[in-house]
Amino acid sequence: MIDYTADSIRAVDAKYEAQKIAFSPLAFQAVRAMLDLGVLRGVGDAGERGLSRGEIARKARISEYGAGALAEMGLGLRLLRRAASSGEEGGEERFTLGKIGWFFLEDEMTGVNFNFVNDVCYRGAWELGTSLREGRPAGLSVFGGEWKTIYEALSSLPEGVKKSWFDFDHFYSDIAFPEALPLVFASGPKSIIDIGGNTAKWAIACCAYSPEVSLTIVDLPGQTALAEKNAAAAGFADRIRMYPGNVLDRDLSFPSGADALWKSQFQDCVSLEQDSGIAEKAAAAAGPETDVFVLEPLWDMQRFEASAYSLQAISLYFTCMANGCSKMYRYGELKEAIEKGGLVLAEAHHNLGSNAYSLLRFRKRPG
Repeated sequence: MIDYTADSIRAVDAKYEAQKIAFSPLAFQAVRAMLDLGVLRGVGDAGERGLSRGEIARKARISEYGAGALAEMGLGLRLLRRAASSGEEGGEERFTLGKIGWFFLEDEMTGVNFNFVNDVCYRGAWELGTSLREGRPAGLSVFGGEWKTIYEALSSLPEGVKKSWFDFDHFYSDIAFPEALPLVFASGPKSIIDIGGNTAKWAIACCAYSPEVSLTIVDLPGQTALAEKNAAAAGFADRIRMYPGNVLDRDLSFPSGADALWKSQFQDCVSLEQDSGIAEKAAAAAGPETDVFVLEPLWDMQRFEASAYSLQAISLYFTCMANGCSKMYRYGELKEAIEKGGLVLAEAHHNLGSNAYSLLRFRKRPG
């Protein structure tokens, strides 16, 4: 667990961290330019010899002035470093790839997060203050339209934005599926209600895992239409059915009679009050032996500070872009909200997958 009570950082280091935050929008755009212009890749491919300003300029098709400005910022960000013999005896300064630069080129999580922030969040983040004051995703207006949430807007977003959103969404849920599947199927469920099934990734994974299971996806009509296509393409059209509707609609009830209900990375998409309402619907649809599974990344259950930081930052995406009312939750507050809806925690599994997901199993509260 990460200790947030300590404040042991030296003053000089705290000041440095403060300057990184102060200049972070420029730093972000510098990294974007180094990626888009092929600077990072070119320096990485050059190995220990590195590239000079002139070589960077020629590869990126920019001026030496521009190459120098980017390369020097790359040094400050530790994306780049000076080659060992750089500048010796009048020699030309050369730049090689640093460890942080390597992560921007090769680490999937870093790439997914960066593209998501760049394509989905960056321009709308200017409206964070408005979103906080008014309780709505004010930043969503940068994409046009009169949507109340990003989920209503998904089918209308530009293709590049849509791709970055789905890459982000799938990366943070799919990676825990292999460890979650044996736990969910330990009791041998034959029918599962997938609440907020999105593109049918989980439903397809279940059908591939068990030849006996069938699933019903409950989601917005636009999402179920896409899920239906994906299920058919995977060869599971006969085992994955659709139940179109708004999960938050008070008049929508969940299908009953299933062995299990499943919610993957859905609770963070709504407020805690709405989480309680969804749990109430799940309890109404569940029998005494029905398992209700919740798969979520909980920021206070992370092993690594980078993971917790990412989740804390993602909360601000929900504030200014997604819906204006939800966030990534702590274990205790999410558990309390779900139990308020008539379910009771039966079992908790933490640290699933490389992103430390938590799989919570609930049952209907007796009586």
